[in-house]
Amino acid sequence: MYGKAFAPEYQGALTTLSVNSSLTDVLAAGTEQLRAAERAGKPGEVARSGLAVAEAQRRLGRVADADRAWKASYRAAREAEDAGAMAWALWSGGTLARQRGALPLARRLLQLAADLGEHGGDIVVRGYSLAGLAETGRIQGDYEAVGRLHEQLLAEARRRGEARHTVWALEGIAQMHRNTGDYDTAYALFEESAEIAARAEDRRGHAWALRGLADVVSVRDGDTERALELLSEAETTCRAMRLSSALAYNHKMRGNVLYRAGRYAEARALYEQALAEFREMSEPRGEALSRLGLAKSLARLGRDRGETAAELAELAGTLERIGLQHARKMVARAHEELGIPDTGLALAGATEAAR
Repeated sequence: MYGKAFAPEYQGALTTLSVNSSLTDVLAAGTEQLRAAERAGKPGEVARSGLAVAEAQRRLGRVADADRAWKASYRAAREAEDAGAMAWALWSGGTLARQRGALPLARRLLQLAADLGEHGGDIVVRGYSLAGLAETGRIQGDYEAVGRLHEQLLAEARRRGEARHTVWALEGIAQMHRNTGDYDTAYALFEESAEIAARAEDRRGHAWALRGLADVVSVRDGDTERALELLSEAETTCRAMRLSSALAYNHKMRGNVLYRAGRYAEARALYEQALAEFREMSEPRGEALSRLGLAKSLARLGRDRGETAAELAELAGTLERIGLQHARKMVARAHEELGIPDTGLALAGATEAAR
């Protein structure tokens, strides 16, 4: 049995906030409590309220503000000699680093957070930090290395009845199965994730699960309308909670669904929208993936083949610099699909060497 989902990153005087609180509400409450703690000279409370501020800013896509907030939270936690609060601040910083494509930094910060969490006896932040490390590896495409960690964290979450972490782990494992072509297993895991999230009132996790289901329904079944319905349901949640990053990925997935259906002009518009959203929040991974979808759509709409080849070459280099091991396969598939010779990596390397 799973209890109602909770948000352990909302701490101290902010524990009354829900996992489903809108990010603007979290930011307002966190900022108010942060100022009060600063006036009272309570560094421990400064650290914990500052964590909520950092997370709200990060999820709203305000990278610079989030970066300042997690560092200030860490400094306050260190002043208070609170290892647990230090670990949570590092977790926030590591998550932000992953979001903005700094994957080596993300791994360093998240490992430090996990170590501090273990040292301070905070099993929750340790679990979240290990989950962050697992997700970072999964995003890079290192499935063999992080698959076991996902399964381990899933078992721990099930044992403790932690719905939110169970949902996260199921979705991560489902995504790996989807990316390796095991669509039936991916669908079953996304479906279980959606069911647990709904029962636990984890609206954020539910929205991500619906996005995963839409992807599989589209690529496996070719059911475009059902996929778009699932994405529309998820988008309603993203807008209500001001989940900027999740909304941008939702729009990119809508572009994927429309592209697969041969509706290239509509797909182009969605990729352009997602690209603008990712650029506004300085999220290079989402930006690069949106550019890839846009390049393919434009090619289908008659763009010059040479321009498309140059775009794919640049994207190959960009994705590799971010550290995505599966980038070569993604670009290679685009070359094959569009019938364009695959000289992308060589061109990208030459371009980089000339800079």
